Amino acid sequence: MPAASAGTNGSFVPPSDTELQRHSPKSVAQVVDQPAGEVAVLLNGIALAPPSAPETVKATITAANTIVGTPYVWGGGHDSWYSRGYDCSGAVSFALAGGGFLGAPRTSSQLESWGKPGPGRWLTVYANGSHTYAVIAGLRWDTVGDARGSGPRWHIALPYPAGFVARHPAGY
Repeated sequence: MPAASAGTNGSFVPPSDTELQRHSPKSVAQVVDQPAGEVAVLLNGIALAPPSAPETVKATITAANTIVGTPYVWGGGHDSWYSRGYDCSGAVSFALAGGGFLGAPRTSSQLESWGKPGPGRWLTVYANGSHTYAVIAGLRWDTVGDARGSGPRWHIALPYPAGFVARHPAGY
């Protein structure tokens, strides 16, 4: 039996740029309105945490960086933290565990009720019953494919919050 997973998140297609522009400024405020000193830098696919970020956020980014580019594998990251690939909730769980925010992997459905409601200052997890991703220091951590394929990687594109529950760790 395969590991617990979020479902068919490997085939999830994010909204187009045009659809993203239809969201209100408040729906993407955690990226658009984030002070420049609180935004991570994306360099050759690796996120560099802002110096002002709390150590737990820096550790979350560092953990995520260690699995950048691994393949998308349904159920990946749920049987063990270290996997040949990760699904969306496995990748988000791995990053959160690196920062000390989780002790065990969670599915997308479980992440819908994790932490505190609403977007956070440094870290927001967006989840629904079939997909999850995170925005960490202004960068999107997602397994949705791009020109290089699918699997965990950073994106500078805005979040697509419609249809997702936003959650964050208390104080972050």
